[in-house]
Amino acid sequence: MSKHSVAFKLSVVAFYQKVERSAREVGGHFGVDHATVRKWVASYEAHGAAGLATKFSHYDAAFKLSVLQRMWEDGLSYRQTAALFNIRNRSCLPDWERRYKTGGIDALSPRRRGRHRSMPEPPVPKEPDASRSDDKKSREELLAELSYLRMENAFLKKLEALTREQPAPKKRKS
Repeated sequence: MSKHSVAFKLSVVAFYQKVERSAREVGGHFGVDHATVRKWVASYEAHGAAGLATKFSHYDAAFKLSVLQRMWEDGLSYRQTAALFNIRNRSCLPDWERRYKTGGIDALSPRRRGRHRSMPEPPVPKEPDASRSDDKKSREELLAELSYLRMENAFLKKLEALTREQPAPKKRKS
């Protein structure tokens, strides 16, 4: 949600254009920063009332590159470029420029949003090959499986014996 409504922004722009005062004076009159007044006026002059409406956009790498190329060819400032292309946050332009110079067009592609995973995906455990019949297993494999099953059986018997010996916990009075 925007801090200022479109109607308020339009009134600030209209006041700035009607009264010949500086952006600092108009900003002081409305309680807005002078840089914000200048941004609203430039956006209004380039795109009309639609330039003052809230906009949520994600830009692809080709658009970012075309913005940067236009800025470099015409020698535009970040503020002028943002107003020309109707980009709300002009502070993303230096970031785009820095990323392009270090990583090329691939660095401009949209990044995954959110926090990075702190732990990698757990490896998928290999399931034993149950489809293999006992006839096709070697003698060593059969003996290993037999010893594993005997150990598992003994463990379960011991667990059952321990749970029988343990007395039931006493109930508390409420």
